[in-house]
Amino acid sequence: MRTWFSLFAGTAAALAVVLCPLSISGQAKGKAKDAGAKNVYKVPRMADGAPDLQGTWFTNSGAAAWDIEEHGGGLGVQAGPSIITDTPDKKIPYQAWALEHRKDLILNHAYDDPQAHCYASGVPRVNYAPFGLQIYQGRGLVTFTFENFHLFRLVPTTPMPHVRPAAKLFMGDSRGHWEGDTLVIDVTNQNGRTWLDMASNFTSDGLHVVERFRRVDENTIAYEAKMTDPKVYTRPWTMAFTLRRNPDPNYELMELACWEGERDLVHYPEDQGAPKK
Repeated sequence: MRTWFSLFAGTAAALAVVLCPLSISGQAKGKAKDAGAKNVYKVPRMADGAPDLQGTWFTNSGAAAWDIEEHGGGLGVQAGPSIITDTPDKKIPYQAWALEHRKDLILNHAYDDPQAHCYASGVPRVNYAPFGLQIYQGRGLVTFTFENFHLFRLVPTTPMPHVRPAAKLFMGDSRGHWEGDTLVIDVTNQNGRTWLDMASNFTSDGLHVVERFRRVDENTIAYEAKMTDPKVYTRPWTMAFTLRRNPDPNYELMELACWEGERDLVHYPEDQGAPKK
């Protein structure tokens, strides 16, 4: 909401400005400073003092579910900008072999998208899939539940080591801590079998993700994920977008039924990459 101010000045006020410009200027700066201080958002707190991120949230990532890089529309795909923030061209910094592999995937194997076969989305994709998520908090634990595929994440916020490196999981292993008002989640142990979007952008089991969730106003969480995967990328890179809150206290996530490993994609049109019958 915007508030508009109307300023009225009479002859006396004008004279005062002429006679005491420094005083008036100082008062104006003081009022501006006070107004700015009043507009600073104070993050609500849990009983233990941790920032309260609870609620039902939906992604504001535009068309990232289709392609996290900038892309046009067509064949049922929604056009959208890149959500990559820290590379010069806002593209994924693939190694040469990986870029060629990605091109082959999108041209010849687009129907192999693991999420399209109802496998878990992985991190960070689960956060910008076009479905809702709900955040619950308890002492030392943040829980995420997702509308898609009955997925959930349990994120301890007390010091705890990651599971052994040999344990490879679709959703990885998450360990969180608070940095001021920001929930920082360190994610390891992903299995490399997930993609980042429907455009065949991919990772490996060497992916390391550091996520940041920070509530910036009553209805907005700023989200950021730093991606490091020396097996696939030439350098670390970052994506960012926001989550918007559903203010309806009675809203419930819907059940999305999807059979893990389903094979009906063979019925997709051949011009979208499905194999010939």
